[in-house]
Amino acid sequence: MNARLTALLTAVLIGPLAGGALTTPASADPTPRTANRQQTQAEGFQQGRTAGVTLKNSSITLSGNGLGGKSDGYRMPRPCWREPMMTAEEMHRFKVTERRQDSSLPPSERGTSGEDVRDAAAKLNEKGMWWGPAANWGDPAAEACYAGLAEPVWVPEGTTPPGGITFEQLLQLARAALTVPEPKIKLSPDADSYVNLETWVWLEGAQATPRSVTATLPGVMSATVTATPQGLEIKSGTTDDRATVAKDCGPTGHPYKKGGEFRCGVRYLRASIDQPRKVYTLTVTAVWNVTGGGTGGNATALTYAPIRVSASRDVPVNEIQTIVNGGDG
Repeated sequence: MNARLTALLTAVLIGPLAGGALTTPASADPTPRTANRQQTQAEGFQQGRTAGVTLKNSSITLSGNGLGGKSDGYRMPRPCWREPMMTAEEMHRFKVTERRQDSSLPPSERGTSGEDVRDAAAKLNEKGMWWGPAANWGDPAAEACYAGLAEPVWVPEGTTPPGGITFEQLLQLARAALTVPEPKIKLSPDADSYVNLETWVWLEGAQATPRSVTATLPGVMSATVTATPQGLEIKSGTTDDRATVAKDCGPTGHPYKKGGEFRCGVRYLRASIDQPRKVYTLTVTAVWNVTGGGTGGNATALTYAPIRVSASRDVPVNEIQTIVNGGDG
């Protein structure tokens, strides 16, 4: 793909697309588009992670409270696709402008002639759109995948080209962008614990809120993936003969309540004085169910593997020493 066309795909003006299914929208509106195609629509990953979402050359938008955290490493099976890019009128104007500005041509040849201009002009009286390549550049496989797509292709109205984005792929894009918060562990007692004392475990209340991401191809289809807290798993950081775990935790554990039933947490049976760093390392894993659905493009409901995110806390466990003095004879 030449540099001029790549520049176009980054900056082309694009507007709402017609139609409710994944087929080439009608090109009845010849007016210039008013919303810039953005280089980066959203990010759902941090440096060092293996996957996430960075959209380029795409009109897809991402929204929702599940954006902006740390990716769990989910990767799209195929991180590139074709999507509607320009009307016949827009492509023709671009080709004419490109030829007029091509400094490699003699001034006498910088007109409206040329095979590419004629090819674009031939579509002016047809119904359909030009579809161009796009990709999730947050995926390590995106560059190779994108390179396998040819330059923009003309697609008659009511049809989809090979490699055209599907609803399932849009849903995968939303899933790749979905993040859930790292568990923020609350303990009672919050500092040192003691042998045979109940150590209550729960998460901050905000972590009970479902997280979702919606990927939208304007005017064509929309896909939403939602993560809902399912359960809490606790590892005491030691062997069963040194600790017992209360596992009735529900989605986020149970905050300490004086006189309440101890259902989620750890009771340590031995002091941690003989452990590395003289503490036990307690690990809490939050499990989130993930489902997906949407509208348009033959939308269907799907279920993904749960997301599991963990965090740890050091728990020093002391032993209360009791000194008994004998009485006088």
